[in-house]
Amino acid sequence: MKIHKLKSAIIGAGTLLMTGVAGSAGAADAICYNCPPQWADWASQLAAIKENLGLEVPHDNKNSGQTLSQLLAERDNPVADVAYYGVSFGIAAKNEGVVEAYKPEHWDDIPEGLKDPDGSWFTIHSGALGLFVNVDALGGAPVPTSWKDLLKPEYKGMVGYLDPSSAFVGYAGAVAVNRAMGGTLDDFTPAIEYFKALAENDPIVPKQTSYARVLSGEIPILFDYDFNAYRGKYKDGANVEFVIPAEGTVIVPYVMSLVKNAPHPDQGKQILDFIMSDTGQAVWANAFLRPVRASAMSEEAQSKFLPASEYERAQPVDYGRMAEVQSAFGERYLNEVR
Repeated sequence: MKIHKLKSAIIGAGTLLMTGVAGSAGAADAICYNCPPQWADWASQLAAIKENLGLEVPHDNKNSGQTLSQLLAERDNPVADVAYYGVSFGIAAKNEGVVEAYKPEHWDDIPEGLKDPDGSWFTIHSGALGLFVNVDALGGAPVPTSWKDLLKPEYKGMVGYLDPSSAFVGYAGAVAVNRAMGGTLDDFTPAIEYFKALAENDPIVPKQTSYARVLSGEIPILFDYDFNAYRGKYKDGANVEFVIPAEGTVIVPYVMSLVKNAPHPDQGKQILDFIMSDTGQAVWANAFLRPVRASAMSEEAQSKFLPASEYERAQPVDYGRMAEVQSAFGERYLNEVR
């Protein structure tokens, strides 16, 4: 896998962010890269880690691509202890040798295919990629029901997606669109053509988590995960909806790793053990993510999700192949769309 090309694409797309870590690292008991408070309720998870383990772990506002690039840059002098990212970046991190094997508690509860056999990465939760819609910000336009709807003039300037050459959720959106438009992991032309068409509708393309921008109405429609939409609806009381597009979408795991030669390896292992514990997994379930240990999902949390019949349109992909072709897609996007 040509990770150096992926790194170059990431750096070309934007500057690396050390937000939340650089000023806090000296006082921290451990460092987690890509643990932003507005994403996947990391704020609650880090608070639970402090309450249960007594470890101070600062917020960190990187995305998955920036996390991998930072791990590569710091290979000889690691700063982070653990890292969180989309599955393809976890696979890339193993291939680059910047993480090391660790099998946390409840390892056997993680299904095969959702963990590296030696523990270099493992899934902690997953989400379904779809449309996070602020109904009040649509200006009277109907809630879109498909990927193709977003190309209509009535949604001009309303659609946002994270930069797919850097942010994992952006790449996951590209994979979903590509498959929905008839493409495969060996042929991203349908996605490229879709993003070219969407460019005519003046999309908003941020690099960082944009939850607050959806709630404010600045981005009325965002390619995002179900858990963020449910959080907006049920915890923040916003008039938002989650749409699984009619053409279908993908289910995507998010994974964690222990950083190789981490400055605080024992604390890093404690954090990973806690995140896989009943208490840690329940944090994800209460934030409307699907914890990798299914037993942690309460009936109350499950009742907030769209019906199972809707989720039939959300399917897994070959995550190993998704990782292998990521750099090539990122280059095509930067050269042909940006």
